[in-house]
Order: sequence, then structure tokens, then C-alpha cells
Amino acid sequence: MKRLYPMPSLPILLALLMATALSAPLPALAGPGHDHGDAPPAPTGNGPSRQPDGSVFLPKPAQRQLGVRTLVTASGQHAKAFELAGTVVMDPNAGGKVQAVLAGRLEAGPKGLPGVGQAVRKGEVLAYVVPTAGAIERSNQLAQQAELRAARDLAARRVARLTELADTVPRKDIEAAESELHSLTQRLGAVGAGLATRDALVAPVSGVIASANAVAGQVVDARELVFEVVDPAHLRIEALAYDPAQTQAVAGATLAVGGQRVPLRFVGAARSLRDQAQPLQFAGDSAALGTLALGQPVRVFVQSTDKVDGVQVPVAALLRNPANQTIVWVKEAPERFAPRVVTAVPLDGTSMAVTSGLQPGDRVATQGATLINQVR
Repeated sequence: MKRLYPMPSLPILLALLMATALSAPLPALAGPGHDHGDAPPAPTGNGPSRQPDGSVFLPKPAQRQLGVRTLVTASGQHAKAFELAGTVVMDPNAGGKVQAVLAGRLEAGPKGLPGVGQAVRKGEVLAYVVPTAGAIERSNQLAQQAELRAARDLAARRVARLTELADTVPRKDIEAAESELHSLTQRLGAVGAGLATRDALVAPVSGVIASANAVAGQVVDARELVFEVVDPAHLRIEALAYDPAQTQAVAGATLAVGGQRVPLRFVGAARSLRDQAQPLQFAGDSAALGTLALGQPVRVFVQSTDKVDGVQVPVAALLRNPANQTIVWVKEAPERFAPRVVTAVPLDGTSMAVTSGLQPGDRVATQGATLINQVR
């Protein structure tokens, strides 16, 4: 038979619950100044920080440490520009190629074989090419030389006999024999020179060796390129324009070399296409072109006669935000920089024309803008 226990009354249940709650451990709270480092550090507000609105708070000491520099913008009209892919080429009047005329073996010149970067003078002998002939060809030349030598000796003896009989022999016979002797002597000398002559490779212009493909004892073929000589102070830039309309309004061009703006002079445009593009040639008088190498790819910024209204800023001032938009950092307060979304077009490789997003008089960060963009 199942035993039934009496149900406890409500006051007894409440007393049991209160006793259980009081017996549970309570969290220990430390007094002021006695915490154990578990609390997060309080914000100081003295260092660079990104504000909720996207601007950056940058104190003056941090600006000096990061090298931040700003520029007051001004509006104006600038020549429209477009960028072309270019290549450094040789000026045909200040450079040249040295090729072997005959097939043969290379020998060093009076000063040895020149290396790349070595300065040479116009007319200086760089190397010699000793012609090489096959066994049959050389045997034929030696046989011809022997025949000419024998014929010359016979002609010399005939001239001597006729000279002794000058009183009885007509003068015209003596002159004919002397002419034959002279002819045989010249032919023998030509054959002998052909067997032992050397073709001298001379520098076509004054400059430096741009490329050298010469080693002592090397066998070269006819028309093979051995040296390239170029004057570093007179180089040209060749750019390819795939749009024929771009070549109709060329006012000038610039080239960015290590942050330096190098002006270029438009020489002319070709009248035949190359790889579906029209080649354009530019010349420059700046010494900065001397730091370039033949065949080096460069970016050419061609200015047209059309104008565009905008605010000119350096290329270093343009950055990208997380949305991949072009922005600049504008100094709105002594320690506050705000991002501005802008649209820009290239000008000369070192500066851009901002067509929207900026107003004249805005102070734009030109140096240290990348560091400002990294503040979080």
C-alpha cells in the first residue's frame, strides 16, 4: 500500500527559498583603487582616432610626427590630358648600332672590348672582325695568290729584258709590259689583303655603350648586332595612341620620372599603324631622361588644346576609401581632418585636376595623407 506524505504549507516553502538564496556566494567587489586590471581602459582622447562621422582627430604633435602638410586649393582652367603607354627609344641623330659587315671572329680593339655604360668617342675602334673562310675557299685564294705571284715574276723578267733592248724594241712594248707588271702586283696585294685583313667596328656617335654582345673569340654573322651606342642626354619617348582623334590636338606632354615633372616636346606622329596603334614621338631636353634605359616602359601624359575647370592637387593627395572611392583629406579644424569624395582627371603625372568634391580655399592634405587614411 502506497504511503502518502502531507504537503508542506506555503510559509514553510518561502522560508526554505530564502535560506537557499542567502547561502549562495556573493561576488566580491573591490574598492576604489584596488581593482586587478579586469576593467577596460578608459579612453584618453589625446591620440589619433577615427570619429563616428568618419573624420579623423589628429593632434598637433601627431601631425608633426607624421609629417602632415596641407595645401590651399585654387580653382582654374587646365589643359585636358590623357595617359599613354610609352617606351624609351634612341634618338636617330644621337645614337647608333654597330653591326658586323662580314662573318668572322671578334678580336679586341686597341682599348679592349668595351662594356655597357662605358663612354666612347665617335670613330673609336671598338673591336675587329677577322673574316673566316672555309677550307675550299681559302685553298682557292691561296692557289690564286700563287698563280699571281708566278705571273708577276714572269712579267718582271720580261720588263727587264725589254729594258735592256730599249734601242731595238718599240717603246709601246716596254710600256705594255710595265703596265702588266703593275696590274699583277696590285692584284696580288688585293688577294693577300683579303686573306689577312680585319674589319674594324667603330663607334658611329659619341656616347655610352647601351648594350654589348661581344666576347673575345666570338664568331658573328654578317649584319649581327654587336654594340649599341646612345647619348643619354638625347633620348626620345615613343607612345602608342589607339584613338586617332588623340593625335589631332596635341599641345605638349610630360613625363613623371621619380616624382619629377619632365616636359616633352612633340616631334610628330607616324602615318602608318603599328599593332593597330599610331606611334607618337616626343623629345625632351631635361637631364632627367639620362636616368632612363632604352626599352624602359614609361607613362606619358599628353596635354590637348581643350581645357577643363578644376582644382589642381598633387597625385599623393588622392586616396581610396573602403568603398573604393577616390577621396582627399580636408583639414576642417586645427586637429580635425574630414574625407571628401572627389572625381579627378590626370594633368601631368604629378598632379590631378579635381572636377567635383572640392571648393577653392579648402586645405587639402598633400603629405602624410596615406597615414591619415590609416587611422582607425
